[in-house]
Amino acid sequence: MSEGTQFYYNLSTGAVEEGRQSPGSELMGPYATRQEAEQALRTAASRNEKWEQDDEAWDDFAEPAGEAGESA
Repeated sequence: MSEGTQFYYNLSTGAVEEGRQSPGSELMGPYATRQEAEQALRTAASRNEKWEQDDEAWDDFAEPAGEAGESA
């Protein structure tokens, strides 16, 4: 992704930057388009939700048989 213009979402300002203008700790990216950078927080939230669902599914799968839904 090193060719062409790269876009970054600035977490401090909420602005999209064309090229790296701020410290990396304040940025999400790089993104290939301005629109992708504008969607950075929604994309991250969506991915986090998916990962949490996958983790829950894995936890349910890894639970030994007979323990699911049992109360002590």
